[in-house]
Amino acid sequence: MEVANNVTEFIFLGLSQEPATQLTFFALFLLVYIVIMVGNLLILLTVFSDPRLHTPMYFFLSNLSFVDIAYSSATAPKMIADFVSEKKTISYWGCVTQMFTFHFFGCAEIFILTVMAFDRYAAICQPLRYSTIMSAKMCAVLAAVSWLGALGHSFVQTFLTFQLPFCNAQVIDHYFCDVHPVLKLACADTTLVNMLVIANSGSISLVCFLILLASYTAILFSLRKRSAESRRKALSTCGTHLTVVTFFFVPCMFIYLRPSTTFPLDKAVSVFYTTITPMLNPLIYTLRNEDVKNAMKRLWDRKVSLREKQKDSLS
Repeated sequence: MEVANNVTEFIFLGLSQEPATQLTFFALFLLVYIVIMVGNLLILLTVFSDPRLHTPMYFFLSNLSFVDIAYSSATAPKMIADFVSEKKTISYWGCVTQMFTFHFFGCAEIFILTVMAFDRYAAICQPLRYSTIMSAKMCAVLAAVSWLGALGHSFVQTFLTFQLPFCNAQVIDHYFCDVHPVLKLACADTTLVNMLVIANSGSISLVCFLILLASYTAILFSLRKRSAESRRKALSTCGTHLTVVTFFFVPCMFIYLRPSTTFPLDKAVSVFYTTITPMLNPLIYTLRNEDVKNAMKRLWDRKVSLREKQKDSLS
């Protein structure tokens, strides 16, 4: 990608210009980021270490936890550091890298959430064929398609944005390099690029969201003839997933399913799906999922037992 401009760095306006507010945000978002890392790493460790969780549902949950770690890391560390920096700058190629990784892992999350909805549909609506439909090979294929699709999406978004010339404007009215704020700085007509960006990001979000709605509609209809206990268990699992989907997709569609127009809520909405949702995912999946809670308890019991054995051997 050839640099067709004189700009070597960009400057973020960030979430706030007030020193006291920035210090408060520094402490708050540092805490949030620590929760994201610890919570998602704990889910990865639990799923990896417990054979009872080696199922398609938890295979994709572990993918989701990995994505949340990487997705939040694309923006959060830089945002947190900028709260205590006098000048919030990022190099041109740093901006390119940040946009690429942000859209790569963000799109991977969309695809994985969609695959998880399909998994729940197969488990509830096709229970006799579930092991055949969601075989180990099929899970690997679906995961690979999700990651490759995200890679293609991210490459297109980043290329469309940075093939434009950037002359003198350097100030990005945001806290990270996203498509719409960066396009505003281009010294060329961005109408076509804006349309292509909306068609790319917007259509992916909308189509996947509609697939999710169709999956859950089919699940709800299939539950009408089930026992009360079966309905309760299925609704609990699906309710957890639907909560995550709502928290992630609604803000994404608000940002990307419209022309490149700035609204006062944009930064707050972006904070929600780039930072808050990755923090909520492990909390939702652990607090509302008995299998994960039981697996974590077994993991803790094994750790305590191992410590006691080590103490006994030393005494």
